[in-house]
Amino acid sequence: MPAEEIGDLPADLTCVQWDGHGAYPTDPARVDFYAPPLTKDIGVIVRPLAQMTGLRVVQALSAGVDYLLPHLSPEVTLCNARGIHDAGTAEMALTLTLAALRGVPDFVRNQAVGRWPEGIRPSLSGATVLIVGYGSIGTAIDERLRPFGCEVKRVASRPRWAPLGAVHSPSALARLLPSADVVILSVPLNAGTRHLAGAGFLASMKDGALLVNVARGAVVDTRALLAEVERGRLRAALDVTDPEPLPPGHPLWTAPGVLISPHAGAFTSAMLPHVKQLLSAQLHRFAHGQELRNEVLTVPVPG
Repeated sequence: MPAEEIGDLPADLTCVQWDGHGAYPTDPARVDFYAPPLTKDIGVIVRPLAQMTGLRVVQALSAGVDYLLPHLSPEVTLCNARGIHDAGTAEMALTLTLAALRGVPDFVRNQAVGRWPEGIRPSLSGATVLIVGYGSIGTAIDERLRPFGCEVKRVASRPRWAPLGAVHSPSALARLLPSADVVILSVPLNAGTRHLAGAGFLASMKDGALLVNVARGAVVDTRALLAEVERGRLRAALDVTDPEPLPPGHPLWTAPGVLISPHAGAFTSAMLPHVKQLLSAQLHRFAHGQELRNEVLTVPVPG
């Protein structure tokens, strides 16, 4: 976005806008601070990085930064957008959960042909929901689940007590998965979480359970998930897929019990004001030599 739309920026910085289209607007070697275009096209985001020989900071506009790690040297400070997508992603997790449980996709299909089938659908009330990944997004999901009368259990990379209850370590998954009616994934993608929801994980889920993924597509082993949904044992609601975008003809499109949204969780009307606030704050810190927020390690992700 143009600098004037961001608002309060340090006067001693030279800012140029690139929306990901056309030629890069300046010599990439001059760039010290790069905030990539707000797009899900990773090819666009990483295109100028090889020529940014003087790069010092990359401020991603996404919470997950796995797609950037293989393209950055350890000398570059990488910051994510932790916090600015919490509300939108949490809303999507809840939307997918309710839509899948209550049969909204069936309602839409039946409306198109004028059918009125009745029946009993699962409810969040009285259900057990397991949130796997309990950072700021997982916490936001938990907060939105509270009014629905479900029991929430939590797993993160380290055990701790959070304001809403106990957070268990990954070693508790084997104990918690068999009792969960809904499993919501909100972990970052890294070497430890790639295919976390693989064949063993999915086999541990109870019959009829719902898997909701608002993390990254590769957190789920697509082949293992297809095996479970195609025989009707599990259902899934996916805002992210592997591969992504999901190509026409891919079996996930027509798999029974699968609801798919096009990685739309964070993209809401509430996002842009938060993006502008983040960029303004980080650029002021950068200009004055202050420590940046949301720094992450630039360790490449295998594979």
